[in-house]
Amino acid sequence: MSAPIIHGGGITAAAATFGGRPDDWLDLSTGINPCSVALPDIPARAWHRLPDRHLVDEARRAARDHYGSGEILPLPVPGTQSVIQLLPRLIENDRIAVTDERIAVTDKRIAATDERVAVTDNKVAVISPTYGEYARAFASAGFAVDAVDDLAAIGSEHRLTVVVNPNNPDGRVWPTDTLIAAHDRMKAANGFLVVDEAFGDTDPALSLAFRAPQLPNLIIFRSFGKFFGLAGLRLGFAIARGDILARFEDWLGPWAVSGPALSIAGSLLRSDVSAIRGRIDERSAGLHAVLRDAGLQISGGTALFTLVADARAGDIYTHLCRHHILVRKFDYAPNWLRFGLPPDPAADKRLGEALQRIER
Repeated sequence: MSAPIIHGGGITAAAATFGGRPDDWLDLSTGINPCSVALPDIPARAWHRLPDRHLVDEARRAARDHYGSGEILPLPVPGTQSVIQLLPRLIENDRIAVTDERIAVTDKRIAATDERVAVTDNKVAVISPTYGEYARAFASAGFAVDAVDDLAAIGSEHRLTVVVNPNNPDGRVWPTDTLIAAHDRMKAANGFLVVDEAFGDTDPALSLAFRAPQLPNLIIFRSFGKFFGLAGLRLGFAIARGDILARFEDWLGPWAVSGPALSIAGSLLRSDVSAIRGRIDERSAGLHAVLRDAGLQISGGTALFTLVADARAGDIYTHLCRHHILVRKFDYAPNWLRFGLPPDPAADKRLGEALQRIER
């Protein structure tokens, strides 16, 4: 089993190291809208009863209209992380199980005594660097994973390709035509293209959802909690052809998404979200002003987070932790820091004052 990936949001661990109560920390380590929307009324029966089918159907219709997926009814899932874990099962039939043999690999011999070793000529491509759980899920399932930096690098040996659009953590964006061409190449090789649009709600024009009915080997993941500021709800949606969604639903099992989550989704996805986008844009502008005033170089990001490149990134991270402000650092890019949105001007000021105290 591969080592767990360190994600944003680890306030408890940070407080244990640097002191303070977790509630007193300013958490800028995630890409979640810090201004949570007001919760709609939730019927008492949503809490009392197991999720009835009508709640699922209503959430799916609301998601279809919100995401513009046409004839496809997106499948509600308990956070997109849940279906990332399921992706290897879509292509696991390509693997060959070998038992009680010795396999020669590049002049080395691998003993497979009393256990099964998965071997495959098919690979998975992940456009990288990006959200690390994709590579981890496939590697843990025994697949070879190619971390590539361009869709042009995918080949016939790749059974599935993952692209995050816009990308986390650098905000890289792929044009719709480029993604469609990549899908067609994957389809010709009997493979799948997975497009993670977790940060897509702030710019709906980037989404492939409206083309999904015409792209049969496309799988889209959408996050609910990031945009609405309700990450604790653990809700996402998968958009794909019906047989793929049916397999996900079967693998997740009954009542995978809670009744209250379905009820909230059915209401909020039908609401006017223009004010939410406006508030996010306002908070993003406030963050950018603070970072520029501190002399930091903005090298990428989305409306929900900003990536900074600085040779002092490690020292800046530690300095901010000592001021009980948590940002996201990266072991594979030690000069990067990702800043989530401060919730209000007071938080902008707190961050700015801490940054100004960094020794030059």
